[in-house]
Amino acid sequence: MTSPAPATRAYRRLSVEERRKQLLNAALTLFAHRPPDEISLDDVAEAAGVSRPLVYRYFPGGKQQLYETALRSAADQLERCFAELPAGPPTERLSRVLDRYLVFVDEHDAGFSALLRGGSVAETSRTTAIVDEVRRAAAEHVLAHSGVARPGLRLRLMVRTWIAAVEAASLIWLDEGKQPPADELRDWLVHHFIALLVATAATDEETAGAMRDLVALETPTGAVGTLARRVGPVVSAADHLRQRPSGLD
Repeated sequence: MTSPAPATRAYRRLSVEERRKQLLNAALTLFAHRPPDEISLDDVAEAAGVSRPLVYRYFPGGKQQLYETALRSAADQLERCFAELPAGPPTERLSRVLDRYLVFVDEHDAGFSALLRGGSVAETSRTTAIVDEVRRAAAEHVLAHSGVARPGLRLRLMVRTWIAAVEAASLIWLDEGKQPPADELRDWLVHHFIALLVATAATDEETAGAMRDLVALETPTGAVGTLARRVGPVVSAADHLRQRPSGLD
């Protein structure tokens, strides 16, 4: 009596969209942890468990097309980090945005650094445009919470300056071994936003109005109240210095 043949695992042929997604996910994982220059199509094929010709079949433009497609996918994920419902204190919304953003940076550390620092052989005008598009989208999301229908030049400049500061802080954070802890970095970036807003409001009435609206929605224990208590002694010392005679009269 012969024993029955062992059952074989059913093979499911992937659809075009499923296969493309599989290859893209493999590429994203690689680009997230290694600079683009260090990754080949063979690496992507091995990570996906397929042959190199199959990668070319779905990405005939080779590594450059695959990188740009992966970059677009990562950019879409990054842009979604900044989407937040307009409910609750503004600084709490900003904190949630930064929490998601820093998780993304943490999970895509090497790729994120390579992306923002540039200098890759894979960098082109198209990849630069994708990155700039994310920056503009992030600024628009932040401005949407200002309550100003058509933000003027100074308010837009302030928000874009803050976005640039967030990028720079993220890169430094990675260089410093992800120290301080992400929650401390988040709180510092929120306070940085408030400080820029206050400084801009001092010379721009539109920003001052946005600042008043923001404060009206805040709680005493929120970021604005916490920062105000911390800088109170500094402001008092500065006011005392202002009242001292200059000695030039």
